[in-house]
Amino acid sequence: MYQEEHNIFRHAFRKFIQQEISPHMEQWEQEGIVPREIWEKMGQSGFLCPWLPEEYGGSGADFLYSVIITEELSRGRAINVFAPLHSDIIAPYIYRLGTEEQKRRWLPPSASGECILAVAMTEPNTGSDLAAIRSHARRDGDSFVINGQKTFISNGINADLVIVACKTDRDAPGARGISLICVERGAPGFQRGRKLKKMGLLAQDTAELIFEDCRVPAENLLGELNKGFYYLMHHLQQERLVCAVMAQAMAEAMLETTIQYCRERTAFGQPISSFQHNAFKIVDMATEVKLGRAFLDRLVQDHMNEKDVVTEVSMAKAWIAEMANRVAYTCVQLHGGYGYMEEYAICGFARDVRPISIFAGTTEVMKLIVAKRMGLV
Repeated sequence: MYQEEHNIFRHAFRKFIQQEISPHMEQWEQEGIVPREIWEKMGQSGFLCPWLPEEYGGSGADFLYSVIITEELSRGRAINVFAPLHSDIIAPYIYRLGTEEQKRRWLPPSASGECILAVAMTEPNTGSDLAAIRSHARRDGDSFVINGQKTFISNGINADLVIVACKTDRDAPGARGISLICVERGAPGFQRGRKLKKMGLLAQDTAELIFEDCRVPAENLLGELNKGFYYLMHHLQQERLVCAVMAQAMAEAMLETTIQYCRERTAFGQPISSFQHNAFKIVDMATEVKLGRAFLDRLVQDHMNEKDVVTEVSMAKAWIAEMANRVAYTCVQLHGGYGYMEEYAICGFARDVRPISIFAGTTEVMKLIVAKRMGLV
């Protein structure tokens, strides 16, 4: 799939990570947040929203550039900088649903890193069940007034613009009556709750968001009223594909670092990779990683060709995320005691890969989607 210009871009971004992100990651994990300056540096270097047309601050690049950014952040233990969420999951909502005024207002600063994006779907009692959203908004003159609470919101502290999924027709059953409303930093009644402490992704500012009579202009409605659930479902193919890219790249990185460790580490006078049990474990992992890569690359091509691959992407999100977690477990085990030490990359990988089988829809929800599309349930 990749041409020479893609390889040049990959090399440049990998160098950026090595110089601007990796040396600071330990400090950022301790602080629980990535500084805004790194977003601005990424924007200045063209590493945010590269797919956007030039008129909105991008370079009109194809989706492979986004795949490269996601892969390199994942491989470099830099996924705490949640640029894929910002660039490839949230910004497309604005580009595809926004009015011309909304696009010109929010997209250029998103590409430059001045405006950090978040999307607020999950609520304390909903989890993956978006149809159970309780946050609601009512029209009041030229404004919407929003009330509700969101949780597990990535980029929640840093975000300058949050796309909030809320009920605008509270009498509508199930998923009907949901709309997407953009809430900007500083909006009256918009509060940041706790910055949540997590098992992994320690530098990612995951937070609670609280809306108490939060008033925003009516023109901040994104798309049509009461069609929010349809929009969310339509965009989930790319969101879950991005998650699969993360998991695949992390699995490849974990395997690579573990093979190197097993060749260098000795026990009983020989490299631990030479023990048959360990060698077979590595071979099993390598086989699964190869299978994941073949499946994923095909899906990326199909997605770029605008094919409906919701079923296959749901399969990939479920299987590759679980595969990456199996790889993490085995790689930590092969590292022995050192696998539990923070100074070894595998320790951080094992923490950071765990939530990929949870966010953007759990493995169980992915399997349910596939089963429904196969006519099984």
